[in-house]
Amino acid sequence: MLKQQIPRIASARPEMTRTVMRDTGLDEAQLRELVHRFYKKVRDDGTLGPIFADRISDWDPHMARMVDFWSSVALMTGRYHGAPLPAHTGLPVTRAHFDHWLMLFRETAREVCTPQGADHVISRAERIARSLHMAVQNAQAICPHAIPSLQ
Repeated sequence: MLKQQIPRIASARPEMTRTVMRDTGLDEAQLRELVHRFYKKVRDDGTLGPIFADRISDWDPHMARMVDFWSSVALMTGRYHGAPLPAHTGLPVTRAHFDHWLMLFRETAREVCTPQGADHVISRAERIARSLHMAVQNAQAICPHAIPSLQ
């Protein structure tokens, strides 16, 4: 019996990644530097550091996930396979925390990336912060006593 040949469909992802890299000047090494420098600032930050310290004890796997996440978000590589919303909805955070997170991210992106690359990752970080903030607000509205108040 002859095996039926199933045609392989080529992924458009590699070409999208090349285009983003060409247009922004971003590459994997820059994103890795961005993620590591940014989370160093977060860990050292008096506002955000304790929130992360309460939840992350082993930073190496978290950093690897964050590099994969930003590679997927910024370069369209598809390396990240996870669900960030459920991991964040129970956090005791307010809009001010997200604004502070964005301030640190913008600062770091401008230090590490080309101007086009910084604009690219910052626009994505702003969308992510909006989505996560809405998810946290919804979780707090549904079950307001499950998340400690940070008034």
